[in-house]
Amino acid sequence: QVQLVESGGGLVKPGESLRLSCAASGPSPPVMGWFRQPPGKEREFVAALKMNGATTIHANSLRGRFTISRDNAKKSVYLQMNNLQSDDTAVYYCAAARRPIIASSMRQIDQYDYWGQGTHVTVSS
Repeated sequence: QVQLVESGGGLVKPGESLRLSCAASGPSPPVMGWFRQPPGKEREFVAALKMNGATTIHANSLRGRFTISRDNAKKSVYLQMNNLQSDDTAVYYCAAARRPIIASSMRQIDQYDYWGQGTHVTVSS
């Protein structure tokens, strides 16, 4: 059983940056990623990567501002978020898959087996 613990959320002003962290305990997941759920909306894909370094993907609308990275030794992934805007306000969830996922499916929520508790990010002036 994999457990995920996120940290790093908070309240920031437009244009500022935040870095989210997610640490996994238990078996090393082959794929980890980030999703977010804005207020009143469905959960959406943000970014994901294979822990062997083979594939890294980002949501098209966020590429250039958000960057996912990993530290295999710590079984952790990070989400660097720059130039945050009010539309980025959401609960951010870390996710992990029990088995390998093909690259074309890494954006799909149903491919992930484990979820963190979520960390709130609020962007407001």
